[in-house]
This record gives sequence, structure tokens and C-alpha cells, in this order.
Amino acid sequence: MADPTAPSPAPSLMDSSRAVLRVLAASGPITRPRLGAILDLSKPTMSAAVSELSAAGLVTAHGSHKGATGRTATIYGLGPAAGYVVGIDVGAAQVRAVAHSLDDRPLATVEQPIPRPSGATVDEIGEVIDSVARATILAVGGETLRSVAVAVPRIVSTQRLGQRKGPEAVLRQLRARIDAPILLENNVNCAAIAEHHYGAARNHDVFSYLQVGVRIGLGIIVNGRLLRGFNGAAGEIGRLPFPWSPHEIPTREGLEHYLGSAALVERCAADWPEAEGLPPASAKELFARAEAGSETALLWVARHAADIGRLVAGCVGMLDPGLIVLGGGVGQNPLMLREVRRVAKQLTWPTEIAVSALGAHGTVLGAMRLAADHGLGQILGENRHPAVVLPPLDPTGDSAAAE
Repeated sequence: MADPTAPSPAPSLMDSSRAVLRVLAASGPITRPRLGAILDLSKPTMSAAVSELSAAGLVTAHGSHKGATGRTATIYGLGPAAGYVVGIDVGAAQVRAVAHSLDDRPLATVEQPIPRPSGATVDEIGEVIDSVARATILAVGGETLRSVAVAVPRIVSTQRLGQRKGPEAVLRQLRARIDAPILLENNVNCAAIAEHHYGAARNHDVFSYLQVGVRIGLGIIVNGRLLRGFNGAAGEIGRLPFPWSPHEIPTREGLEHYLGSAALVERCAADWPEAEGLPPASAKELFARAEAGSETALLWVARHAADIGRLVAGCVGMLDPGLIVLGGGVGQNPLMLREVRRVAKQLTWPTEIAVSALGAHGTVLGAMRLAADHGLGQILGENRHPAVVLPPLDPTGDSAAAE
């Protein structure tokens, strides 16, 4: 059954109307004279554009503003027909969702744990995703849902669709429920998008986001756009050959296993002095002990930071990003930063290295921004070229449109 809040076909808009819509989506509500000044449009052209957008419900008056001269100017912003978008982050232990309007007003936030996260089935994870999405949509109300973007810890590309346990299989319930387009993207790529819009890379159109946690990954932004690669696998640095020496043969994903938090904890446990009691059971506990002043914990943090610094140097040598933002449960810990910078500086040319301030919410915010860009593109009739757009499913489980 069609959802009455599903996006309607995009209207055919004048170029001036499209320009006004872009500014309102980027800046939020703004006075009509200011709009005309930004776009260098004449009063008659502005009037025609605002009239066309208002008739379509895409723009509406948001009050008025009295200037220094005493004149009152109408403030315009996006209207109800512009709708909203949802970003969803499918994490290892929970699913997070946020809903924002197309001009970036927060509307709802929902989070729900995944039962038995280490052994959950595709259907169980799909139920949590569907539950979180339903709760988010219900919290927003009856506005038009333009797009949903889902961040997953997988390589995402059209070549990888159709796998029995692939990301689109997890989303079958969601696809059968809503008529809006569902976008798929890698979680690290989404985190990089969030850094570009909200985080440490806001003023950088070329940078890399390095996630260090349970796994490692790299999100690459070039000229303001995400670099996905031919197979959607750009940034899979865990596949770099490791170890690599005359006496050792690289193993598949050896670097990812070595730099992952589980292996770090194992190395600590194997060499932890008895005088300091039981070794830390997790990376979180290791960093907590380091912050409390444990010399052994500080030593292990410094060793791991040095390893990450060498990886950063490799990324700099390959990409010359100008800025690398460290994120992830381990990478964003401030205790890492000084040693990462020191080692990277020894091995390569000077490059800015910063820590993400977005924390665990970076990925879901990046997914939301991906959905917002796609939703605006729908209205403007512009193709934004996301990685994968999944069509809705009818109740029988068949695609409502060709893949």
C-alpha cells in the first residue's frame, strides 16, 4: 500500500526557483531581500520564484524581520512539501537513527540495542532496523519522507547486491514498509561525510577520515566529494599487505587484525606485569587505566599510537590529504594524538592531524547528510550518484522497481 507521506514526483521548476531552494536548504530561513542579494536576482524574478515554490508547498513564510531602517521583510524557509530525511547507523551492538529536515533542523533521534549482537540473525537485525525507522517516522509525524540512508559496516556497491546475507537482505522489512528511496553506504564513508559537514574537516574539501576501533577504515573526500573507488572499496586500508619483510609473508587483512582493538587487548594481556593486577579486558579499560596514570597502560597506548602514526604516514604518502581526522572508539581518544603526530611527522611531510569531536554520532549524521543531499536532488531533478539506491519492495518481497 502506498504511503501517503511518500515523496511526490518532483515538480518542474524554473532555474531561479531551483537556486532559491538550494540556498534555503543550505542556510535555513532567510529574508527575501537577503535571498535576492545572495543570488543576484531582480525583484520580479525573486517574486516569480517564491510564488512558484510557495504554490508547490516547497517554501513558506516563517515570520518577518524588522531591519535597522524600520522596514519589515518576510522570512522564507522550506515548506512542508520539502519533507525530511532519515539517517540510520547499523552498528555492532545498536541501531541509531536521526531525522532532519532538508535545511538540517533536527526532528527526531532514536536508538535501540541489537539483541545478541554477536549472534543476531539477518532477520533479527532487520527487525531492529525496522523498529527504529518506524519509531523515528512516528516521532516526526505526517511530513513527507524524502529519503533514508543506511550506514553499514560493509563494502557497498551495486556489484555486491544479491548476497543472501548482504545489507539489502537486512533491509527487506524496511523496504516493504516505506516508499521512499533507501540508500546504502559504508559506515566509515558516512563518518567522513559527517566530518566534512559538522566536524574537524568543515573547511576542508580534501581530507581523509581514519577510523580506528574494532576494525580500521579510511573515508576519503576529494574536492568535497566522497571517493568510493571502482568496487566501492576505496579506503579499505585493512587490506594493505602486513606484515611485509624478508622473513614474513603477508596475510589477508593482517593489518586490520593487528591494529584492531581485540588484538591490542590480547598483546596487552600477554605482556601485562603481575604487579599491576589483571590486564585490561577491553580497549576502553586500557585507556581508562592510562588516564588514571598507569605507566604500563600509558606505554601500551603509546605503542598503539605509534603503529597508527605509521599508518597515517602511509595514508599521507598515498593521498596527500592535507588533513587526517582520527575517529573510532580508539582513534578519537585524545591520549593517542601526540604520539600519532610525532611518528607521522618523522616519516612523511607535515600534515594536519585532528581528532573527531562527533563521537559515536558521526556515522548516523553522515548517513543523514547523504539522504538529505539525495532528497534535495530529487526535488531539483538532479542525480546525486549515491553508491546504491534500493527500490521499495511490495508486500510479497519483490522489488517494486528494477534493481
